[in-house]
Amino acid sequence: MQGFRNSRFFGFMILAAMVIFFYALFKVLTPSNFGSPANLFSYFQSSIIYSVGGCGLYFIVVMGLFDFAVGANIVLSSIVGVILSEKLGYPGFILGCLGCGTVIGIIIGFLYNKLNVPSMIVTVGIMLILESVAVFAAGGVKQTLAPELRFFSGAPGNIILAALAFALMWFILNYTRIGTYCNAIGSNEFTAKNMGIDVKKYKLIGFALLHFFVGIMAILTVSYGTTMTALTGMSTMSRNFQPLMGTFFGVAFRKYGNPISAIVIGEFIIAIIFNGFVALGAPTTIQNVVTGAALLAIVTLTARGGRGSVVK
Repeated sequence: MQGFRNSRFFGFMILAAMVIFFYALFKVLTPSNFGSPANLFSYFQSSIIYSVGGCGLYFIVVMGLFDFAVGANIVLSSIVGVILSEKLGYPGFILGCLGCGTVIGIIIGFLYNKLNVPSMIVTVGIMLILESVAVFAAGGVKQTLAPELRFFSGAPGNIILAALAFALMWFILNYTRIGTYCNAIGSNEFTAKNMGIDVKKYKLIGFALLHFFVGIMAILTVSYGTTMTALTGMSTMSRNFQPLMGTFFGVAFRKYGNPISAIVIGEFIIAIIFNGFVALGAPTTIQNVVTGAALLAIVTLTARGGRGSVVK
């Protein structure tokens, strides 16, 4: 019985039960404007954007790190991608988003290792810098993706790209040392060092991988919304938390061996909750309440799931 309770199937059953519960709850409360097949597909398409970011965040969160610069990088990478797309088309768009995202991740990892200060402090500083760079790059103008470059704005393009991101994460976790070493560092960094793991190297790799996935998220984000506006005053921080909630699902359910499916389904659950309140006619500020409550609940569940959740 204990083996079944720790099995992959049992973890999936818990996630499926949560989907059914929240869907049924809001369907009963507002049957006329919530939960149609078309609506559910729309919820799923928006949730996979955050799922991609959640997959990237997983690589650092399991090591006890955090990154406040994710939202700022989404904005900057989107702007860079759109600007390059005007000259180079799809290659410029894709390489601009992925290249900008990854380079920023490497810079963050390098600074974190060199400065030897908590990741939150490093990434808050980087966030402020990236917001300013984005304003300069955009020239104070809203950047709009050309209509002929919006293959990833909806199905099947967005699903294909997200599926490739999930497959990449699955490969890294199951067929490379990165997943194993990241978990080892998060569980006990001192022991990991004694085992011969180059902790600084894998933290740098973790930040680079995170922001490569952020680059993918930027492609999906600006394609879905078609425009991107540079923001200042730490306004990009709000973009950090929804992908982070998916990451916490992944960390909490990793003991069942299915962090990727937990991230994807977890983000879908969050999308159902958000859209359920919208269907009820609740004010938009309710999303902040839901976000905060969900973060508290998921963090509590994550903390019970094991070590490696303390931010460094």
